[in-house]
Amino acid sequence: MPAMPRTRGSEKQSIVLGVTGASGAIFARRMRQMLEADTRVGKIHLVISGSGLKVLREELAIDVAKSAEIPALLAAGRTPKTAYLLDSDVGASIASGSYRVDGMVIIPCSTGCLAQVAHGISSTLIERAADVCLKEGRKLILAIRDAPFSRVHLENMLRAQAAGADIFPIIPAFYHRPQSIDDLVTQFCCRVLAHLGLEQRQQFRWSGESPSRRGKTHHQDTETQRD
Repeated sequence: MPAMPRTRGSEKQSIVLGVTGASGAIFARRMRQMLEADTRVGKIHLVISGSGLKVLREELAIDVAKSAEIPALLAAGRTPKTAYLLDSDVGASIASGSYRVDGMVIIPCSTGCLAQVAHGISSTLIERAADVCLKEGRKLILAIRDAPFSRVHLENMLRAQAAGADIFPIIPAFYHRPQSIDDLVTQFCCRVLAHLGLEQRQQFRWSGESPSRRGKTHHQDTETQRD
């Protein structure tokens, strides 16, 4: 008998990773590493805007002159799952809704990219791929990185969210008691991946404050008040 076709749930995921010109290239690097290491992910479509390349050069000291080497340099290792696409290539596979992907993350996402996505303007591959995710009902996560937000930014977030995007500003957590910048970055990326259905074992999950910790906190507060 012929083999049964694989069900949709048994297939490895195909993820689009967009990187724009906002500060926070370290988040893009960690996201790449985690996607590459995840056995549930079969393919990663990496697209970096022109401004994003400049940020990679400034913040991570990556030589962006050799485009073929960028994925490996960004991930700091081998990248067998990654297809690197130019942001100018609006005819790439991910520009069409007929090409299946499981979701897209733009990290970091500039407020300029947010504005384009919110208003359905697709002048680059990142913007078009995001537009495709919205029109096809696929997961789109925008990791906005800016501060403070103007009313224009806030209204664009509302508009994009109403269209189906997840607005996920790069705001680190501290309840897991991070010991390094990498701890902050990893926990944030874990939370983003969880929204893609790719929960990570290393993610810290709050399960409530233990009685012993509550007592310690109260004791410390009392000592502080005495001081």
